[in-house]
Amino acid sequence: PDRFRRFDLPCIQDSMEGYLGPLAGVLAALEYARERDYDWVASVAADTPFFPKNFVDQARLEATSKQAPVVLASSFDHGKSKWMRHPTFGLWHPSLIDDLRQALTEGVRKIVMWTDSVGGTDVRFTHPSSELDPFYNVNTPEDLVIAQQEIR
Repeated sequence: PDRFRRFDLPCIQDSMEGYLGPLAGVLAALEYARERDYDWVASVAADTPFFPKNFVDQARLEATSKQAPVVLASSFDHGKSKWMRHPTFGLWHPSLIDDLRQALTEGVRKIVMWTDSVGGTDVRFTHPSSELDPFYNVNTPEDLVIAQQEIR
């Protein structure tokens, strides 16, 4: 779209018709990567300003050690006392293209449901309970105030 031209970066359209959700964007990115012989595609959420700078490196180490075709980020939710996956933060291998296209054709839309079905794993990021989750996302004006306080 025109609104992204000013960034002078590739803008990849979904390769399947209809609004199929985030996995359709992943599919388009994987196809783009395969055409250029790229090894991996990383996805991140634009509304998550504090995600770890080493996310891709850590995800790649996890993918290699576990022979996993996809790795999602996870962090410990101190309030719920459990690990939470962040499905928009992923490292995806182009070998997933055929499986993903089939899943989308069959109506699969849930990222975690699909990544679990293809042998996906997660890479864990820890943080002290006194700090914001590194995958804290900004969705409301109140979230923005909290994020601004974090950087002061």
